Amino acid sequence: MVPTKTNANTAAQDEADPTTDPVRWRILSVLLVTIFMTLVSVSIVNVALPSIRHGLNASEADMQWVLSGYALTFGVVLVAAGRAGDIMGRGGLFLIGVTIFTLASIAAGMAPNAEWLNGARFVQGIGSGLLNPQGLGMIQHYFRGGARGRAFGYFGTTVGLSVAIGPVLGGLLIELGGADLGWRLTFLVNVPIGVLAITLGLLWFPRPLISRLPRTGSGLRSLDPVGAVLLGLAVLAVLFPFMEGRGGALIWLLLPAGLVLVWLWVRWERRYAGLGLSPMVDLKIFSTRSYTNGIGIMALYFMGVTSVWVLVALYVQEGDGKTALQSAAFGIPAALLSAYAAHWAGKRVARIGRKLVVAGLLIGLFGLGLSILVVILVEAGLLSIWWLMGALSFVGVAQGMVISPNQTLTLAEVPLEYAGSSGAIMQTGQRIGTAIGIAVITAAVFATLAVSSWGTAMIMGLALVALVVMLALLVALKDLRDRKQ
Repeated sequence: MVPTKTNANTAAQDEADPTTDPVRWRILSVLLVTIFMTLVSVSIVNVALPSIRHGLNASEADMQWVLSGYALTFGVVLVAAGRAGDIMGRGGLFLIGVTIFTLASIAAGMAPNAEWLNGARFVQGIGSGLLNPQGLGMIQHYFRGGARGRAFGYFGTTVGLSVAIGPVLGGLLIELGGADLGWRLTFLVNVPIGVLAITLGLLWFPRPLISRLPRTGSGLRSLDPVGAVLLGLAVLAVLFPFMEGRGGALIWLLLPAGLVLVWLWVRWERRYAGLGLSPMVDLKIFSTRSYTNGIGIMALYFMGVTSVWVLVALYVQEGDGKTALQSAAFGIPAALLSAYAAHWAGKRVARIGRKLVVAGLLIGLFGLGLSILVVILVEAGLLSIWWLMGALSFVGVAQGMVISPNQTLTLAEVPLEYAGSSGAIMQTGQRIGTAIGIAVITAAVFATLAVSSWGTAMIMGLALVALVVMLALLVALKDLRDRKQ
């Protein structure tokens, strides 16, 4: 039967507007299951490090790379993977990333030695780097306005729950499995989740998932391989010194080399676009104030607040003698409140806008100030260290009000054909901010510890975190002013 003109127009409208497709909520559920898996994997590994060291007779350097190797490959492939998804279709690359991550989890769980484990962690980072920008791109593709805010709110809720569950689940698996099997289970637990995500993706993703997206260029040239290599090397040069800072003074020469590579990348992208080709990243998006301000907020926020949980684990375990499982409990209220706050904020971000992020940063600063006060009173013998759990709860609320709403606002004006690569640049800023923040703040804490007590070192660390969050607040206020102009 030949479609009527009305039916044809409706079909064309549906084809042009995937936000009317009810399948989008199923797609979102697959994305959230996978994000849950990758984030639980990160937080579980933090708890499992002592057991891994004992089980594989691993060195301190090996343990460093169990964490750093994953973060390094994840950060390096992000933007190239995001652009590849923009062009080739995000659904297929997403499932490839999940498959790589799941297979690498099996390899990590079966590792006979530290070298094998670190190799598996590198591959896990590649899988996570492939799938994460596709997830952000699909949310942008399928959701608009208030629905996008709610989708990112569910995303933030998943982040909060995974952070809360991960350490506790890791502690339980290690206790149930014993010294050798326990840490292996912390990797193998990813396998059923990964298989579920792959199965649901194959069942629910349209064929192809992103066939309606505008395509730019064709073949290998449309992927801009030179731009991908230049930016990947730049990210590697910037991240590596902070992850392997004990390699000597020469390793820090990579930082200026990284800046030179960024300059070369920008020059190449402009030349590539000038030839009428599709660059890896449309540099025009950086002229959008909401995008550049949002990246600044996210990088600074992660530079500061990510270190809080590292400091808490050190202070509670080494400063007060608590166990790893007890240490994990300190973050549970904060993570659960973060999940609730992300859901609450996601429903309101379209109406309230950047004021929501500003309020979240102010609450975060209040929580950090309260945490410093608690540490002072604990060191004076006036309070139990468990009061720190309550103070950190405000930091959890802030996390839910800052991260997901900021993602929504930052990506709101980005062209859809660059959704993956633009979201990946924002995530790369998070990774660089996290690496710099943890390296600098923990170095300051240990320098203070060398001449003072754990309490004084903790206060120093939290004060530095508050300073960086204050800078993020200034950028958020700038964005608020820019939007009024």
